[in-house]
Amino acid sequence: MLGLPKPLHPLVSLVDNATIVIDADRFPTSFLLNFYKISYKKSMHGRIKYGQNYYDFDEGGMGFTSPNQLLSTTDDTEYSGHTLLIHPDFIRNYPLGKTIKNYGFFSYDTNEALHLSDKEKSIIFGIFRNMEEELQSTIDEYSQDVIITQIELLLNYSNRFYKRQFITRKAVNHDLLATLENTLNNYLNHKTTLLNGLPTVQYLAGQLHVSPRYLSDMLRSLIGLNAQQYIHQQLIEKAKEILSTSNLSVAEVAYQLGFEHPQSFNKLFKRKTNLSPLEFRQSFN
Repeated sequence: MLGLPKPLHPLVSLVDNATIVIDADRFPTSFLLNFYKISYKKSMHGRIKYGQNYYDFDEGGMGFTSPNQLLSTTDDTEYSGHTLLIHPDFIRNYPLGKTIKNYGFFSYDTNEALHLSDKEKSIIFGIFRNMEEELQSTIDEYSQDVIITQIELLLNYSNRFYKRQFITRKAVNHDLLATLENTLNNYLNHKTTLLNGLPTVQYLAGQLHVSPRYLSDMLRSLIGLNAQQYIHQQLIEKAKEILSTSNLSVAEVAYQLGFEHPQSFNKLFKRKTNLSPLEFRQSFN
């Protein structure tokens, strides 16, 4: 459907994006791939949304998707670059088959692409060239080892470059953090917890228009906590406020914060403060 030649290897393929021809009449607007997909687009037209803000990325960027993620086509996107497709069976009997799940950017949304500096581009392009040369060579008993080594190198560099991106976009991410604080405070202060239960990472990420994994990685880079740990921290601070300013029982405090069982609240509070809620109230008084 893309007008591409048959792959040189049955389980891995490196595609020149410039050779892709999409027939809009035949191509579905959304579809599932059973591959890991790593794509670098040299030029991207239109705007990309990060959190609540829009940024223009004329120089393109990298995107990562894992098998069975829903993808969609857009009519206003033109690009060149490369796309690497890896079938899970290709890495299944290698350590990468398990560790690939640790690369969180495979769970990022398309609007959370990796944008590379010129130096970073040369590194990524160099890895693509090495893969292309290996795929063009005759397949032998070492081919899979060599290609998987290159894939691991590509993923590790991508991990490093994403960490750099979190640092260089601190202003944007601090705005996102401020919005997160306001969203979570409103959730807790308006007693939404009584109706909807404890705030979840998925809920907060949805309110901020980012993926849950991106939110966790962004928070970890800024404050050293993932999204779930941040929620727990804010819950404990709210619990301390209620315990120190009201006569509500511990069970009532737990229910007000969204816990179904007071025992769960007691356990979390004790783990985070080394005091039970009652001990905290007594020490405060």
